[in-house]
Amino acid sequence: MERKTVIEATLALSEPNILDYTVTKWSSFSSSYTPSNILKDCPADQSSRWSSESNIPPQYLMLKLEKMSVLASIKFGKFEKTHVCNLKRFKVYAGLTEDNLIEILESGLQNDHVPETFEVKNKADSCYLPVNYVKIVPLQSWGTSFNFSIWYIQLKGIDNRDLLSSTVDMYKQHRERLAIRLCLKHFRQQNYLDAFEILQKRTKVSLEDPLLEELYNTLVRDGDYEQTENLVIKAGQNGLFSHFVNSQELESKWSKIEPVNRDGSDQRPGRRGGHQMVINPYSETLYLFGGWDGHSNLADFWAYHVPSQLWTCISSNTEEDGGPSSRSCHKMIMDYERRHIFVLGRYLDVQYRSPTALKSSFYVYDIDQNKWIRITDDTFSMGGPRLIFDHQMCMDIENQTIYVFGGKIQCINEVSTCSGLFSYHIPTNHWRLLREDSAAMKSRFGHSMMFDNRTRKLYVFAGQRGRDSLNDLLVYDVDNDTVQTLPGIDHSLSEGHPEPPSGFTQRATIDADEGVIHLLLSMNRQMKEKDKEPLKNILWLYKLSTGSWSTVANDTTVHSISQTFTADTSTEPIPRFAHQLVYDHVKKVHYMFGGNPRGPHKSSRLDDFWMLRLFRPSQEHFVRQSTSTTELQL
Repeated sequence: MERKTVIEATLALSEPNILDYTVTKWSSFSSSYTPSNILKDCPADQSSRWSSESNIPPQYLMLKLEKMSVLASIKFGKFEKTHVCNLKRFKVYAGLTEDNLIEILESGLQNDHVPETFEVKNKADSCYLPVNYVKIVPLQSWGTSFNFSIWYIQLKGIDNRDLLSSTVDMYKQHRERLAIRLCLKHFRQQNYLDAFEILQKRTKVSLEDPLLEELYNTLVRDGDYEQTENLVIKAGQNGLFSHFVNSQELESKWSKIEPVNRDGSDQRPGRRGGHQMVINPYSETLYLFGGWDGHSNLADFWAYHVPSQLWTCISSNTEEDGGPSSRSCHKMIMDYERRHIFVLGRYLDVQYRSPTALKSSFYVYDIDQNKWIRITDDTFSMGGPRLIFDHQMCMDIENQTIYVFGGKIQCINEVSTCSGLFSYHIPTNHWRLLREDSAAMKSRFGHSMMFDNRTRKLYVFAGQRGRDSLNDLLVYDVDNDTVQTLPGIDHSLSEGHPEPPSGFTQRATIDADEGVIHLLLSMNRQMKEKDKEPLKNILWLYKLSTGSWSTVANDTTVHSISQTFTADTSTEPIPRFAHQLVYDHVKKVHYMFGGNPRGPHKSSRLDDFWMLRLFRPSQEHFVRQSTSTTELQL
C-alpha cells in the first residue's frame, strides 16, 4: 500500500509531456483527407485534416502510442476559420488493448479557430489507467448533414518507463480483484457457499464491508428480522448510508424572511433592483447597497444580522459619508477575513455622461472602523477598467486579489463595447489587464463569475454579447493564464444530458468545498408582458468533478408575466431579474432580495427577502424506512 501511494503521488506531481503516436485504424476517410493528416498542425491549410466518408456511425480514429503512458490531456487543433465539419460532440476512449477501452472524455468543440485542450479521466476507480491505444469517436458535427473532420490531435501524458511498469502491475491487480469480487458475488447468489468461502480464503479478497456481509447472512441465510433491524441501525451509525444519501437528488425549500420589527418600526430596505449584496458567513451578516427603485438611484447602505433577524441602516446616503454616490448595476465584493467591502462601477444615463462623470471611481468600506475610503477617482488611469456596468467581480481572499471581467464600457454616446479581464492586487494598489476581448474568452455583460479558491480558477457562465445570448461555461486558470471551455455546456450538445437554456437572467454561486456551482435561472429580461411563455425559478447544479448539469425539482410555476403580481408568493419568490443572490458556504444557505418582476408598471420593484436551503433526506430517514417493515428486500 505504501509503494502504491508513493507511485501515485509521483504520477500526480509529474509534468506531462507531448506523446508520440501513429494512426493505426479508422472507420473511413474521403478523398485526400487521410487520417495521418492529424499528426501535423496546419491551421491555414484546409486540406490538412481527416474527414470521414460519411456521418453515419460508427466513425472513429484509433491511435497507438509509441510508449505506454498515463494520459493527462488531449488537444484538438482547428482550421483558421469556423468550419461546418468541426466536432460539436465526440467521445474519447483509451486502454491497454484495442478491444478493451474505457470512456475517458465526452465533450464538444466550439465552432471557431481556437485550439481546445481537455483534461481526460486517467483513473479506473482509484487506480491510474495505463494506455496504449486512444480511440476518438465523432458523434455530431456543427453542420447538420456534414461529415466529421479532425484537423490536429496532440496528446499529453506521462510515459516514464519505471513508473508505468509499476502502474501496469497495480492496474492488473485491480482488474484481478474486480474479477474475483464478481465470482464471489455469483457464488453467493447461486448459494455455492463452499466455493465462495474457499475463493475468499485463498485470495483474501473481501466482497464487501464486514457489516454488509453480516447483514446478508442474518437476513438471507438466517431470516432473523429483529437482528437485521439492529444491524441496519448500526450501519447508519457507522455512516454506511452516506454514499447512498449523497447520490440522492437534492430538494429545495424557499422560506420568506420577515425581519423583526424593532421598537415597533418597520426598518428595512425598500423596493429596488440592480442593487448589490454580500455576506460575511462567519458573522452571519448581509450587506446591501444601492439599486434603482423605479424612479431614481439609491445610496442607502444596510446590514442584516441573520441570528437576530434585524436590519440596520448603516447609512441613508453613503456619498455624504465619504463613500460612493447613488448607483445601480454596480458590483460589490467582500473580504470577510479583513472585513472590507469593495464597490466598483455603475450605470450612467446618456444625458449625464461627460468626460468627468465617466471616470471610474473605486471604493472600500472598513466595517470595523465604519469608514469609506476612496481608493481612486479613476481606475482606468491606474491600468484598470473604464467605467462599466453589468460586470462581475470575484475575490481571491488569500492572495488579496480582485478579478473584474466584462461589463459594458460607457461612452459619451450610446455605442459601447465590453470590457476585458482585469486583476487588482490590494496590498500594492496595482491593476493589470489579464485578457482582452478574444475568441477564447469573449467579453460580455450580464454574466455570472465565481472563484474556486481550491483550484485557483475563475468560472464564467453565460451572459450577453450585443444581441446574442451566450450559454458557455469558461474556466480561467489565474496562475497559468489559460482558458478552457468546460464540457457539456451547449444545450444541444447531447440528448439526454440537460444544460441550462440561454437568454435567462442567472445568478450563480460556488461551493468550493462541495465542488458545486449553483445556478438560479429566472425571468428572461427580454420578455414582454404579452409573452405567454411560462415562467419559473429553476435551480441548476454543475458538478465540477464530472462536468454535468442537473436540476433541483420545483413544482411552482407562474404562467405569464401578467400573473406575477397575483401569484401566490407564500412558498416561493416570483420570477424576476435585477435581483441579488448570495451564498453562505458555512451554513449552506442562499439569500435573495428584491429585483424587477416586469410588472404592470415600469416602476414596479420588489422588496421581498428569501432564504433558500438545499437538502437531501437524512441517513436517519433511510434507516427509519429500512426498519419500518420486516419485509426487507436486498
